Parts: sequence; C-alpha cells; structure tokens
Amino acid sequence: MLFNDFDPQEDKMFQVMDNQGNIINPQWKPDITDEFVLESYKFMHFARLADLMAVSFQRQGRMYTYPPNLGQEAISCAVGKQMREQDWLVPAFREMGASLLKGAKLSDIYLYWGGYEDGSRFSGAPNFLPFSVPIASQLAHAVGIGYALNYRKEDGVVFAFVGDGGTSHGDFHEALNFGGVWKAPVLFIVQNNQYAISVPVSKQTASKNLAIKAAAYGIPGIKVDGNDFFAMYRAAQEAIQHAKAGKGPVLIEAVTFRRGAHTTSDDPTLYRTTAEEKKWEEKDPLKRLKGYLVSQGVWKEADDEPLLEQYKKEVEKEFALYESHPPYPVEDVFKYQFKDMPEDLKQQQVAYEKFLQWKEKESQK
Repeated sequence: MLFNDFDPQEDKMFQVMDNQGNIINPQWKPDITDEFVLESYKFMHFARLADLMAVSFQRQGRMYTYPPNLGQEAISCAVGKQMREQDWLVPAFREMGASLLKGAKLSDIYLYWGGYEDGSRFSGAPNFLPFSVPIASQLAHAVGIGYALNYRKEDGVVFAFVGDGGTSHGDFHEALNFGGVWKAPVLFIVQNNQYAISVPVSKQTASKNLAIKAAAYGIPGIKVDGNDFFAMYRAAQEAIQHAKAGKGPVLIEAVTFRRGAHTTSDDPTLYRTTAEEKKWEEKDPLKRLKGYLVSQGVWKEADDEPLLEQYKKEVEKEFALYESHPPYPVEDVFKYQFKDMPEDLKQQQVAYEKFLQWKEKESQK
C-alpha cells in the first residue's frame, strides 16, 4: 500500500513525475486517461486565471482582501476531481479549484471576497461549508461531519483543507485525535506552502515533516509532492479508499509553494528571496503537467493562448455578475448571528444605522 511505502518517519516524498513532466515512478501513476489529464490541465488553467484576475480586481479596488492560490492548483484539482455529490468539502480559504469542482459558482466566490454573506451560501454546491479564515477551526467541524456520516451509516467522505500554519493550532490536534478514535472518514489535506504568512515551516515545528504528525493519532500520513498532479491524485485516491473502507482518516501533507502573497495585504518580499521564488517556479504544477501532455502528443505549447482567451471572457462574465449584485443592507451584518435577533443586537443595529446617517451628513459638510 502507498502509505506503507512512503513512511513519513523516513521523510520520503511521494512523486510520480519530475519537474519536466517525465513519469519517474510509472508503477504509482493513477489509472486515468490522457483525456482526463488534459481536462484537468485545462481546469487548472481556469482556476489559475480566475485567481490571478481576482488579485487584479482587488488591486483596482473592486474587491476586498483576497488570498492568492497561485502555484497550488494541482492539489485542489487532483482532490476535487474525486469528490462526489454526497461528499463534503470543508475548505480553509485557498481552495479555488476544489470549490469550483464541488459546484460553487465563481461569481459566488467573488461575492464572498467582496464581503457579501450571500457568497457563503454557494448555491448549487451541496455539502460545502463556508471558507474558514480563522485558522484550523474548520477541522473540528470536518470530524463532526465524519462522525455523523458513520452514525447515520451514510456513504460519504469529508475533504478538509488546512495550511501548514494550521498544524500549530490546537484545533488540528484535537481533530486528528478524535478523527482517529472515531474512525471518521476524513481526508486531512495540509497545503504546506512553506510559510504561515511570514513564518517558515522550519520555525513552526521541529518535526522532520508535517505528515509525521499523523502517527501520534494512529492514522496514516504521507508526504506528497503537491505540485505533481499524478502524485496528488493517487494519494487522494488511496486515502478515499481507506476512508470508505471504514478505516478512518488519512493525513496528506501536500508540499507546494505559495507563489503569490499570503493575501493582497501582504508583501512577501520582506521575508523570502527571489532565488527561492525562482526555484519553486521551476516546479510549477501547470508547467509540469503541460510537459507531460506535450510529450504524449495531446497538447501543444500554442494551444494555451486561445484557451486562456476563452477563459478570460468567462471569468469577466462571472465578475460582472458579482459586481451587479445589489449592495447588502446594513441588517445583513446583524441578522445572521441568531435565528431570531435578540433585543440587544437590534439595539446595536439601530445605533449603527444612526452612526452611518451621521457619517453621511458629516461627509456632505
């Protein structure tokens, strides 16, 4: 089994292809067609363009603070491609690809980052929790869902994402502990993008890797090249089989690199070097998968440009839907806290509305 052959204690990283897209471990290549791989490559391009354009829109003042996904597309896509309707997605906030594959509309994702509560509803995307900006808090929710699936004897798997920084939070350890005890069908996917905002992994933990943390909770863990689509697909595939067989959770450490800023409020040049960025650029997931597809004769370098032109129009259309959304009423800030708004919250709303009225008058003086 894959988890036995790549023991985190030995700090071995699971890879299927190299940085040029050559298959170096054919025995581990997942049984998927080149047509499926090409479809995945195209989707990764769409997710990347939607992400890059979101950063551009934010810089134009048309959206609020946004967390770029650049460089992490293979993880989200390889996992998301294997989610079923009855499965659950419990994201952190850097899962553009998986979110779209679960059925979220891009316009809804933009709504969320534009500050609209409506964006969290993800209309048409079943079993999808909102993005979790508080670090690692979503993992306890994921285990609770997994526990409920077992209790109800329902067929479902929970896909829970977290960043490397989340592994330093108590929620992470509590979730793995109870997930292991209850044999909850949860995939814990740690996107190790090397930095928790500005703190490198080497200053977050003394562990030789993050996958090794699974051992303390009696569950399998594996360290995977997160920029290798094939490796991520195969690791997730075996983890899903493990969970569906009633054996409990798996921890996947997906080693990658956040090529952009932590958020659009961050300046990564203050804590990392250009040399490090260039090193990881050579490991780019789209570059590697394109290398494979070109070698198989199913894609050409020139094919990217018309594809991206088509996707740009689609993204602009989705962003236009977001921008056409009416401004949210002040009441929205208050009404989602409780089923029935308590009196003190009503008073806060009235006070806030009076403040806004005063502010408007002051601005006109």
